Amino acid sequence: MYKDFYQPQNYVNRELSWIDFNGRVLEEALASENPLLERANFLGITQSNVDEFFMVRVASLHKLSAANVTTTDASGMTPKEQLDAVNQKEHGMVEQRYQVYNEKLLPELAAQDIRILHIRELGAEQYEYVRRYFNEELMPVLTPMADDTSRPFPFISNNSLNIAIKLERDPESLHVKEHEILEGDQEIQGRSQEPHDENTENEEKFATVRVPEIYKRLVKLPGENQFVLLDELIKEFLSVLFPGYRIISSGTYRVMRDMDLDVAEEDTSDLLRAVQHQLREREHGHVMRLEVERDIDPWLENHLIKNLHVNETAVYRVNGPVDLTFLKKLSGMVKGHDDLRYQPFKAHLAPCFDMDHNIFAAIRNKDHLVQHPYDDFQSVVNFIHQAATDDQVLAIKMTLYRVSGNSPIIKYLGMAAQQGKQVTVLVEVKARFDEQNNVRWARRLERMGCHVIYGLVGLKTHCKLALVIRRDEDGIRRYMHLGTGNYNDVTAHFYTDMGLFTCDYELGEDMTNLFNMLSGFARPRYFHKLRVSPDGIREFIDTKIDEQIKIAKAGSPALIRMKMNSLSDKQIIARLYEAAAAGVKIQLLIRGITCLRNDLPQLHENIEVHSIVGRFLEHSRIYYFKGNGHEEIYLASADMMTRNLNRRVEELFPVLESDTKARAIDIFDKMWQDNVKTRILHGNKYDRIDRGKAQPFSCQEYFIKQAQAANRADKKETEQHQAASAFQPMMRHDSNLHLSDDKKGETND
Repeated sequence: MYKDFYQPQNYVNRELSWIDFNGRVLEEALASENPLLERANFLGITQSNVDEFFMVRVASLHKLSAANVTTTDASGMTPKEQLDAVNQKEHGMVEQRYQVYNEKLLPELAAQDIRILHIRELGAEQYEYVRRYFNEELMPVLTPMADDTSRPFPFISNNSLNIAIKLERDPESLHVKEHEILEGDQEIQGRSQEPHDENTENEEKFATVRVPEIYKRLVKLPGENQFVLLDELIKEFLSVLFPGYRIISSGTYRVMRDMDLDVAEEDTSDLLRAVQHQLREREHGHVMRLEVERDIDPWLENHLIKNLHVNETAVYRVNGPVDLTFLKKLSGMVKGHDDLRYQPFKAHLAPCFDMDHNIFAAIRNKDHLVQHPYDDFQSVVNFIHQAATDDQVLAIKMTLYRVSGNSPIIKYLGMAAQQGKQVTVLVEVKARFDEQNNVRWARRLERMGCHVIYGLVGLKTHCKLALVIRRDEDGIRRYMHLGTGNYNDVTAHFYTDMGLFTCDYELGEDMTNLFNMLSGFARPRYFHKLRVSPDGIREFIDTKIDEQIKIAKAGSPALIRMKMNSLSDKQIIARLYEAAAAGVKIQLLIRGITCLRNDLPQLHENIEVHSIVGRFLEHSRIYYFKGNGHEEIYLASADMMTRNLNRRVEELFPVLESDTKARAIDIFDKMWQDNVKTRILHGNKYDRIDRGKAQPFSCQEYFIKQAQAANRADKKETEQHQAASAFQPMMRHDSNLHLSDDKKGETND
């Protein structure tokens, strides 16, 4: 029976499952319980999600298909079959996205006096404003690019917004003076200039103009909360760029290229330089998708298809503005309307992680579990900051996968190095779409005196670890932070992640061994408590599943709970099927890709899969096993995906102390109870949970309320402490007064 679990019909295609996940994000753009401007943001997120999907995943399928690779995936589909299925499904998703934009968001925004206007809808004052804006701001920046016999079709960069233009010579301007037009590269010496091809005076011509990215896509108009799109504004005044020509038609378009980075690490002696070279090469990748306005002139569309070498199935005709990512900026540009946004909340920073306290003493006292964004990420920043300034700290070692553009952690690592501490930083320069940022940070860290390493050949280093070595009164001690998410102070505000602060001796030894492995040739013989991929995590999870199977077969209750971003590894899924067949109850929280089916005969009663898509992006990874009265819970940087288990350096670590362990279990419990943002998997399809008459419960809202309650409790405790501190001098003062009176009395007697 075990071998039967590997049959293709038991698995969902990874790429199609991802599109379904993006559909769940789209549902949030429709969800009436979400504030309107947040719904617009969700629609923008679906666009940026699919853009990255095409640049990486579809690009990979395209290369495999072009190479005639016929190897099938877990679901039995060849790369060509997957590519066709993806394009077919995504065409339907595009229709849904623009239906939401046109039929839901625009009317509801207008009802709140927030309008994205067409150029023809502008009033006289607004039209004059955009005319001046074009002439004074835009025109000097715009560069029209022709495509004719003397000028080849221009290069169209990835994800740039462009305007295609069909034009012809103006019959009334066949002779144009120098100050009106300059044809080609020929210098005109104050005389009339005929077209460079005298036989094509009335021939239709093609030109393209790139919409400058230095300007906001949404142009704010006179009148509160009224906007026009930048490309629509430019199209209105295009004729100014082409004197002597008549604009026949124009249309906005953009392309998505293959942006996957392919670095032959084994063949290079300088990884940093090789990555920089590949970043330049990547800009010229093959076009994966051409996006055009639905009503674009067919002549223009055909010209683009021909010159960009795009297959018809990769042409997406959209019923609205090309590229909806501008909606992610809308909330920030709208004045007022706070009721149309999520209510802000203040993350909780435990007092012991304030810079006024000794963070190392707090960690010596006990382990601390943090859950972001509800617990303030400043705890992590302060941990590194205090390590940088503490005279007793000898060394800091840290892995960085994605950091913000203005990272305080980078600043404090540099500060530590400049103060003479030994600072070793592993910067993953192959972190997708953060390569350029990470190369820049690596160079800066080196200039500040840090020792920068780039990990192991052929593997991405995805683990999230910080190790501080400090000389305490009783000897050298290792202080650690182990996390499920990036050391990024920006994304920590909207990604849910968990982290553990500890000075556990064995974990400290494990982390030292791991860093030695990453920086040198050391290969640890074993780890005490830490599990590390590519060797250890798969084997460990496999062992834990085996343990639960044995418990279930012995007739006792057994439970496996997992939370992750994606589940796609075929072997892990097969083991979960085997566990379910043995009677193990399996509860999975999976935000994204889910290649497992839970409708297989004799298994569906034991496998339940939830997906939470809400205000914050669920990013933490939790692995929990319970049986024979014993329960273990682990946190990790790894999902159950083949890339995480086989091709990345990842960490999985236990939560051991009773209070932190109880909190970690409670966090999973609360997420499993969610009935507001949860979808439940039925076969290969997620459906909204049917609450019935149950009270609505959103786990994310619950955690926000917990953070707010903790803030109130801290404030009350601080006020009580301040009041007590103020009362003590008064007590001493009153005591002195009584003492004086007594002495006076004795003297008088």
